[in-house]
Amino acid sequence: MQQNTRTFTDRLFLVIKGLAMGAANKVPGVSGGVVAFVAGFYEEFIYSLQKINLKAFKLFINFRFKSFWRYINGKFLGLLILGMLISYFSISKILDYLIIHYELYVWAAFFGMIVGSIYYIVKDFDDWSRRNICLITISIVVGISISLLDPAKENDNLWFVFICGIIGVSGMTLPGLSGSFILILLGNYVLLLVDSVNALYDTIADLIRWDFSFTENTNRIRLLKVLVVFSLGSLTGLVTLSHLLGYVLKRYKSATFAAIIGFITGSLGVVWPWKYKIYKTDTIGNTLIDALGNPILDNYDRYFPDFTISETYIAFFYIIVGIGIVLWLEWYGQRTLKT
Repeated sequence: MQQNTRTFTDRLFLVIKGLAMGAANKVPGVSGGVVAFVAGFYEEFIYSLQKINLKAFKLFINFRFKSFWRYINGKFLGLLILGMLISYFSISKILDYLIIHYELYVWAAFFGMIVGSIYYIVKDFDDWSRRNICLITISIVVGISISLLDPAKENDNLWFVFICGIIGVSGMTLPGLSGSFILILLGNYVLLLVDSVNALYDTIADLIRWDFSFTENTNRIRLLKVLVVFSLGSLTGLVTLSHLLGYVLKRYKSATFAAIIGFITGSLGVVWPWKYKIYKTDTIGNTLIDALGNPILDNYDRYFPDFTISETYIAFFYIIVGIGIVLWLEWYGQRTLKT
């Protein structure tokens, strides 16, 4: 893995990759795993997560922290997670602003990045057996089908929240499957990624002011429990999925890559730039809003672009920009390997 020979530039770019991965994970329809795959650190990411096992736990509880850090490839995971955390409090906020004000162009750039990702993977894929073609086809169908599903209703049952955590983290480990979009389909996107996170922010602010009145706020306590259980589910999913993927990557690498090609291709339907938002409504047709006063997203209504307006051509420009970003990442990765 060459973790001990990473230069300052390598470390900086790894943090930047974490930034990109974190931002992608938050956007419904975009998978952070695609960033890892295209940027060339997907397999190292999966194998590093595999090291979070019983042996690592024994090293940690025996206070052998240096051995623990080396064993789990801590420099790699630490820098990547640092980038994700920074992204959550900075880049993702900028991304939220851009999606609100320049939604078409943001989706166009993501669409281009997915197209570039497909090219990146397919050009080096050389096992076009009947089995792999079937896997690609099935994965495309699954990816498209997911984008067309109707979302379920919100459910704060803690066992269901735990399962949501396991499923929601799939966007980091399974390129092409968006964890955020799956949470929308499960009906818990707002509960888990908006309301519960806001409850945590409010609680931290109260603690800084030495205000403990929140302990009597039943709704706040409920949301904090939901966040804790969701986090435990996400951690469980991250570790278990990485072990499963590590196993299949070792034994069925070409088949795994075929499935990833299919999932990423199928995800194009989710990130299709030309779409209208459909918001959740109550029984009498009023739009439902979240704790921040924002309308709650239900799904998308997609349409073909109108070539009589300039916005369409600007969107195509951003698609090209997205493709260019992926090609640049590929060029940088190849250059790094040569040096």
